[in-house]
Amino acid sequence: MNLMPDLKTVRPASLPEACKALTEAGAHAVAGGTDLVPNLRRGLLEPAVLVDLTALEGFAAIEPAAEGGLRLGAGVTLEAIAENPDVLATYPGLAQAALGVAGPTHRAAATLGGNLCQDTRCVFYNQSEWWREGNGYCLKLKGDKCHVVVKSDRCYATYHGDVAPALMVLGATAEIAGPIGKRTLPLGQLFVESGAAHLALNPGEIVCAIHLPPADGLRSAYEKARVRDAVDFPLAGIAVSLRKDGATIAALKVAVTGTNSAPVMVPTDGLIGKAWDGDAAKVLTESVRKTSLVLKTTVMGAKYRRRVAQGLAKRLIDRLWED
Repeated sequence: MNLMPDLKTVRPASLPEACKALTEAGAHAVAGGTDLVPNLRRGLLEPAVLVDLTALEGFAAIEPAAEGGLRLGAGVTLEAIAENPDVLATYPGLAQAALGVAGPTHRAAATLGGNLCQDTRCVFYNQSEWWREGNGYCLKLKGDKCHVVVKSDRCYATYHGDVAPALMVLGATAEIAGPIGKRTLPLGQLFVESGAAHLALNPGEIVCAIHLPPADGLRSAYEKARVRDAVDFPLAGIAVSLRKDGATIAALKVAVTGTNSAPVMVPTDGLIGKAWDGDAAKVLTESVRKTSLVLKTTVMGAKYRRRVAQGLAKRLIDRLWED
């Protein structure tokens, strides 16, 4: 690993100050730093300024929303989300996703906003400086070609966040602050299917909160496969929310992570109003297969990760259907 680069830090006390600081050339936001610091040590980032967001008022709060549901400040830790009674009771899939991130000491520091905005990953990118230089760098940083899809003009580094898909299937929206004010958008629209530029944030913008609507009878779950059952990023992860109407599906949302350059929703409209049976499972797993753009970006083969995603989706819906 490299020595830390020379940089300065600022710790704004308000959102407008933070957004203004982030418009400075070479500025980068930091809160828990669990994704940022390892990337700095590998030479993957060279910011001139780190903007510490931890002093922002309400940034780490979990609060009831006026219209029902919850407002989660982007600075709340994953540990706090996994242990929050309201999250556990109403949005168990979110608690499962937060609890599954890395290890206990990481979750005590890692924040919701940082987990959502984490960098994409690839076996040709998440390496030491000397390794990347010896292999000709890559399209994501300093190079001119993607080593995963050699003739491609875009980067296929993969998004491996756990919390994003769990929030997406619950209908979460992102509250974004910037130099010209605030805006909200469905959480899925925060992400772009491009490994080198996977966030739809303008200069100076930060995710300041996530809004969860009332659960309205939805049951949710999250599960992932990884090499080790702790610390490791997901090889593939699946989030599901389900509401039954007697013996038929009234609402079903499925999202996948660890397979594409962004967390993506799996089309499920064709299953609404139908029973969950063998035929429905085949339709769902085929939809997962078509949605997942799995390439050789991790230590495991693409075919294995695609099959794991299909199996996880079926297993989670089986479990929620029987609960």
